[in-house]
Amino acid sequence: MRVVVIGASGHIGTYLVPRLVDAGHDVVAVSRGNREPYSPHRAWQRVTTVRADRAAEEADGTFGARIAGLEGDAVIDLICFTEQSARHLATALTGRVRHFLHCGTIWVHGPSTRVPTTEDRPRRPIADYGRQKAAIEAYLLDRAHRDGFPATVIHPGHIVGPGWAPVNPAGNINPAVFQTLADGAELALPHLGMETVHHVHADDVARLFMDALAGPTAATGENIHSVAASALTLRGYAEAVAGWFGQEPRLTYLPWERWRETVSEEDARVTYDHIAHSPHCSMDKALRLLGHRPRHTALDAVAEAVDWLVEAGTITR
Repeated sequence: MRVVVIGASGHIGTYLVPRLVDAGHDVVAVSRGNREPYSPHRAWQRVTTVRADRAAEEADGTFGARIAGLEGDAVIDLICFTEQSARHLATALTGRVRHFLHCGTIWVHGPSTRVPTTEDRPRRPIADYGRQKAAIEAYLLDRAHRDGFPATVIHPGHIVGPGWAPVNPAGNINPAVFQTLADGAELALPHLGMETVHHVHADDVARLFMDALAGPTAATGENIHSVAASALTLRGYAEAVAGWFGQEPRLTYLPWERWRETVSEEDARVTYDHIAHSPHCSMDKALRLLGHRPRHTALDAVAEAVDWLVEAGTITR
């Protein structure tokens, strides 16, 4: 097939585009062209690259028509963040694609209430990002069920891989938390460290997009999680990371209002977003519909990212 990937050089696209090429697809990679993929791959030499400023082209109403003009059999949208943006693109692609795949987020669920959370749980998003993604999901799946628009929505967890800092055991993305554990120093966690985070390797997300593309009958009209097989508590995560560096974990626990005073305002904001959700999602639907199993555990995925941070000198042993 001819596959158009929007946001092709990001976390997921770094792995997805080479997989598409190696599978024999004709790939058109759409991005702003501001950066290279996180990992080099020979497959990029066989990709048609299109530069596009999505925000500017949506503002003048031309983006959807431009994507439709690329004549993809399938379009994979990895960087859509508002319902208005989704409506613009889907309207332009109606009757012109065989499969449309959208990248959502497990943030559509809001705080975990019954775990593992399944895709059919009520939507209770608590921040604008989750609310917008939930609105996109509702719109696309309504279109799929009402008039046959061939949409699939994939909901990743905390995407991780070599090339960027992962969500850490304190629930934010400050690499200094990993350094503290590597040094065997004391690390304070909020509450009792029993809140959860749910990572997924970027390549496992790419693999699920591939499986959905290969199984359109099962995937069309569906929302499907993409996370590791199990979530991590902050405490268990911190203990594992300390062990990677040959250290015994030295953990303390503080009430939220005291803990937030020990970190920057930005770190506190990011941590609160993660622990307020405390995600723990099920992968049963992906297995049932598409035979998909993630290859990386959450710790395996994070370990690759931490190794990269060590190699880059961000964390010292």
